[in-house]
Amino acid sequence: MRISRFFVNEPLQLGEYEAASYLVNYIGRVLRLTVGSSVQLFDGSGIEFLGHITEITKKKIIINLTKTLVGLGESPLYTHLGQGMARGERMDFVIQKATELGVNEITPLFTERCEVKLDENRQDKRWNHWLQIAISACEQCGRSKLPIIHQPKTITQWLQGLTADLKLMLHLVAEPMKNFAKPGSLALLIGPEGGFAHDEITLAIQQGFQQVRLGSRVLRTETAPIVSLAIAQQLWGDFNTN
Repeated sequence: MRISRFFVNEPLQLGEYEAASYLVNYIGRVLRLTVGSSVQLFDGSGIEFLGHITEITKKKIIINLTKTLVGLGESPLYTHLGQGMARGERMDFVIQKATELGVNEITPLFTERCEVKLDENRQDKRWNHWLQIAISACEQCGRSKLPIIHQPKTITQWLQGLTADLKLMLHLVAEPMKNFAKPGSLALLIGPEGGFAHDEITLAIQQGFQQVRLGSRVLRTETAPIVSLAIAQQLWGDFNTN
């Protein structure tokens, strides 16, 4: 039987742990776990804590953490995704699937042709929403460390502060990804639904980005990062391990 995993945003240790209020509702009312149910908690440190519920009420859950486990290791390829902002569920999909594929950092990007406009209040709400999506994806896929979800930036801001062994952006007429030498870190730049403006492409190239093709078909903005990350993990990451 699969044991439910939960992220806790505070350092954990063996012994009794009183669940935060948001977990009380989810564990007790949504999952309907009971006293004696086994659970697994992780705090992002790479260590997992196995335990069982010893007390449960409408407002309180106590978990006795009895054992530590080494969590899943991260991919040897460090990846940073710069994603042109997509609308609604498309951006949610990118955050979720990129997390499952082992991305280490995600920066949503405002670009010239970006159709998403966020004021400061809505930007904070979206960021918190994306963070929760990443947490849920980690809980589901078994990752013990969360990716860093950055606050949205303009493409210019992101390019100027970026460091990576290899920087790639998509283009239909370019080298396939397999032709590049194995990097230790990879930055991927993915355009919005309307694509990049000419000036943005020029700026990215000036900042060290090289163009790469994934095939002969034009991929949607939410499809391109998933395909790119999967290929990168197969070539240089942890998809090719036994």
